[in-house]
Amino acid sequence: MTKRVWRILAGVCLAGAFSLGAAQAASFVQVGKVLLDPATGKVETAKTLVIDGGKLVRIADGYVSEPGGTVIDLQDRFVLPGLIDSHVHLTSQTSPTSRLEEVTQSSADQAMVGARYARRTLLAGFTTVADLGADNAAIFALRDATARGDVPGPRIIAAGSAISVHGGHGDVNGFREDVMHVLRPGSVCSGPADCSRAVREQVWLGADIVKITATGGVLSNTAAGLAQQFSDDELAAIVESAHRMGRKVTAHAHGVDGINAFLKAGGDSIEHGTYLDAKSIALFKSTGAYLVPTLMAGDYVAKIAASKDNFLTPAQTTKALQAGPKMLDMARRAHEGGVKIAFGTDTGVSAHGDNAYEFVLLTRAGLTPLEAVQSATIGAADHLGLGDQIGRLSPGLAADLIAVKGDPLSDVTTLQTVVFVMKGGVVFKR
Repeated sequence: MTKRVWRILAGVCLAGAFSLGAAQAASFVQVGKVLLDPATGKVETAKTLVIDGGKLVRIADGYVSEPGGTVIDLQDRFVLPGLIDSHVHLTSQTSPTSRLEEVTQSSADQAMVGARYARRTLLAGFTTVADLGADNAAIFALRDATARGDVPGPRIIAAGSAISVHGGHGDVNGFREDVMHVLRPGSVCSGPADCSRAVREQVWLGADIVKITATGGVLSNTAAGLAQQFSDDELAAIVESAHRMGRKVTAHAHGVDGINAFLKAGGDSIEHGTYLDAKSIALFKSTGAYLVPTLMAGDYVAKIAASKDNFLTPAQTTKALQAGPKMLDMARRAHEGGVKIAFGTDTGVSAHGDNAYEFVLLTRAGLTPLEAVQSATIGAADHLGLGDQIGRLSPGLAADLIAVKGDPLSDVTTLQTVVFVMKGGVVFKR
């Protein structure tokens, strides 16, 4: 193996220390094996990826370099595009103190917590995420800070506060009434007109994508079930308003009634999908909508609810034991039915940095390792409308790439130990 040459230039981030603003010479990433385009599944060998200006500009056969450039030796590693998690919550993490933190942490506190979790997520190999529910001020500030390079973290597509029905999942539940009024976000709505207002206001505040809670949810502290909560007319108004504002709209949905109603309304994707049925699968296929299974969330809440150290409330525990064990079979049926799947974990329910365990669960649901990788690269990129920017290693696209020691196409567990991370041409882990 050739001697490693690491030249730290302005704008290059190594091991979390970074500087900004200066020009950077080209990097020559010499790779042993590389999955350039997950769509093909073809593994190339002995290639050099030439990186300049944050993008991949050229792919050369063999190992090449030029004077003044930075040589990065990954000749004994397997390289693939940076991973994409389509469902995270960077500014929080479920724990025994979660309910207390809701009323003690400021937006600034949550942004700082998010900075810690953003770095952890990036170092785990996830160079792009969609954050689908957080305090507006906290997540939009974190998104912009990572984009500027002020904070090391993935590229963030942010929804901010979810569009939620009064009293349902996404509203504030389980506190004193006066406290709930203070904490309730402006994205809570009732009636088609009010829900259109909430969508437009969320876009005005900075949302890249619109997230709604079409059904009840496990971790809302209310015994309101997991069925549809928005009316059909409200769902139609939300989807129409989001699309008119140039935003995709994705729905948290467990109950089959909410899943099918949202897909009929023209929604772009379903998060969770726990109780989907044959009609749901037909709707997914006819509309081209994506399913984001979030199997880690179901696995985590079911284990916590059944443990002696369960810290969930009684209402949360009942729903966790109902929904969690059903999600693996749901994903299996969706995959067998030909539903398009985008990788998403709902991390923040489970621990940040553990996102790659979702690959293990996806293969248990019947996906091949390649299909699981595709869901976190080309599939997730298409789902988020970013297929012309990320998801593949192709000239002109962002220089987002990771490396592992083994072959993830034969053993997806190798993706749980990422040894190299580059985002936008900047090295964050080596």
